[in-house]
Amino acid sequence: MSYKQVILARTDLKLPKGKLAAQVAHASVVSVLRSDSKIVKAWESKGMPKIVLKVADEKELIKYFQMAKDEGLNVSLITDAGRTVIAPGTRTCVGIGPNEEEKIDSLVSELKLL
Repeated sequence: MSYKQVILARTDLKLPKGKLAAQVAHASVVSVLRSDSKIVKAWESKGMPKIVLKVADEKELIKYFQMAKDEGLNVSLITDAGRTVIAPGTRTCVGIGPNEEEKIDSLVSELKLL
């Protein structure tokens, strides 16, 4: 069985590259920390595949977050603390997985790479 992780990032925020990278990393790490250790080990053994995809805005971000939750996938929603370039409480990214590749793909296949 193949596992992967996807991170969804909002493009409307126009975050500086470093800030965006940090938010994507938060989403990845939080999702892994919440995952079943057997899935993490299987995912790790295959090189920890992850893909960063773009969503237009907060509404689209929340839509995919809820869809992933409804499908029983491991998911994290990242809310910024607001210490640098964006307001406190801004939702920036969603991490999905690691989970079965097919289950993730069925949700996010129409999204474009960041």
